[in-house]
Amino acid sequence: MTQEEYAAILKLAIANEADAYEFYKGVSERAADTVIQKMFSQLAAEEQGHQKLLAGFLAGNCTSLHFHESADYKISETVDKPKLSLSMKPADAIALAMKNEEEAMNMYADFANASADPGQKKIFQELSAMEKNHKTKLEEYYVNIAYAEVW
Repeated sequence: MTQEEYAAILKLAIANEADAYEFYKGVSERAADTVIQKMFSQLAAEEQGHQKLLAGFLAGNCTSLHFHESADYKISETVDKPKLSLSMKPADAIALAMKNEEEAMNMYADFANASADPGQKKIFQELSAMEKNHKTKLEEYYVNIAYAEVW
């Protein structure tokens, strides 16, 4: 894999993190529910941190990309993607974020599967793992809010 290909992958990932940051920030600023405001503000901060991490790789400050593998509860796959609304219930807001992370995880996994270059494949696998970590965290939030009766 050339440096240009590596840079293009990281630029794509940075743009995706920036989009996620803007989405989470926007929801946190517009949501009526204070729990949603706080949760999405925290998610926005995490996305901003990931953006900075990836920018560091792009700048050459780090040489390898590695994210710890997390469990995949597959809850997101059982939920329909709700439409964005300012009056969303907390469970629906989390479901929307969860579905967005699932889509990003699958996109990077598809890129990894389509990659012939081992280095490129590894980067996409790591980016998919990063998104899977986001999804897992949101699935945990979702279960705690959507199924509060089990507590």
